[in-house]
Amino acid sequence: MSENAEDKAVSIPAQSDGAEASSTDTKASGTATLSKDAAPGETLLKVTGLQKHFPIKKGLLQRQVGAVRAVDGLDFEVRSGETLGVVGESGCGKSTMGRLITRLLEPTAGKIEFEGKDITHLGVSGMRPMRRDVQMIFQDPYSSLNPRHTIGTIVGAPFRLQGVEPEGGVKKEVQRLLSVVGLNPEHYNRYPHEFSGGQRQRIGIARALALKPKLVVADEPVSALDVSIQAQVVNLMDDLQEELGLTYVIIAHDLSVVRHVSDRIAVMYLGKIVELADRDSLYRAPMHPYTKALMSAVPIPDPRRKSAKSERILLKGDVPSPIAPPSGCRFHTRCWKATEICRTTEPVLLELQPGQRVACHHPENFEDQAPQDTVLLTAAKEAAELVADEVLAESAETSAAVAAELAEETAEASAEASAADTPADTAEESARENTPAEASDAGSDSEAGSATGSETESQESTDK
Repeated sequence: MSENAEDKAVSIPAQSDGAEASSTDTKASGTATLSKDAAPGETLLKVTGLQKHFPIKKGLLQRQVGAVRAVDGLDFEVRSGETLGVVGESGCGKSTMGRLITRLLEPTAGKIEFEGKDITHLGVSGMRPMRRDVQMIFQDPYSSLNPRHTIGTIVGAPFRLQGVEPEGGVKKEVQRLLSVVGLNPEHYNRYPHEFSGGQRQRIGIARALALKPKLVVADEPVSALDVSIQAQVVNLMDDLQEELGLTYVIIAHDLSVVRHVSDRIAVMYLGKIVELADRDSLYRAPMHPYTKALMSAVPIPDPRRKSAKSERILLKGDVPSPIAPPSGCRFHTRCWKATEICRTTEPVLLELQPGQRVACHHPENFEDQAPQDTVLLTAAKEAAELVADEVLAESAETSAAVAAELAEETAEASAEASAADTPADTAEESARENTPAEASDAGSDSEAGSATGSETESQESTDK
């Protein structure tokens, strides 16, 4: 049984459900990969201006007196086969964003496109076939499983809800899914309370994989687990992505886990994305001050640094209320670089470097976007007292290094461009320069030869 499960770990048997089943689900070989329609690197999910405001109502007539701006304008893309990590403080809107893109919540505004199709306001009937392609792993493995149902009933529920009959029957397919996620197929008839937290999370992963999804949104998949179990679940998700071609959107607090599993990382603050970059660029030289503060909180596993002075950036105060977010840049009340432009003008998410988009007027490790505004706000002066001098010095060194690296890349690019143009020009110029010289040399040789010949003839006539 285990050998067969390992042999079939790369593919999931094709499922037939009558008129709704696509032609790609039933192949001659009887198998179909999870991401059968999505080519790696293509845009699988595109989000534009996504918003979600929860109304606040009071009084007998339940009039709306305000709104919680949980998500207030998100723009990003998820490519097929990649892992997008989403990080940020509690209350920044990460989980709400995950429920919006899986259409578990109705967006207030914005647009969600999945494989080029607008799914923003699809109804229940329209979303039913989309549920096969978009699945979610919930945060709490204890509350996400119904304690009254067996594991076989829980994992087999997607087949019954979608009217899908897998090859060999639901029980056989559920047992195979359990073996794929590292559980014993004999656990089919057990209840959730008989499993540990890590095993319950594996059950949730098996349920999410049941209908061959193309996109899996994992909301804090390892936050409630022990460290050893976290490593097992993360490695399991990584292996399944490699074998089945899954696309992940992973929401997490642990920056070390995000760094391990993500290809790109989006940093959220108070309902907005403040920085979106690939993993290496973000951890090497974060540009947004909030990102730099988050990175400073990541512990360095080096015993030699146990007595070193902490260089963590302590942010001033708590996250502002999403009911009445600050004007301009939402981080200016806690930022040590905030100026008047930060309070009055909201920064746009711009691509300052290839693959790195930042929403900041005074970015770290890059040239200032508003050099004319140099007077710090009172809140910035108070926040600057919490930032260690070592951090500021390190930021200045990193900025200089990044600037020098960019200058070198620009110089190399210009040198390569000039080198690419030089050979043809040099050849033409050398041809033009060498041709007259060779002709003149040939003419002089012929003249010298004729002169020598005339002298010889005259000498012969004199002798005679």
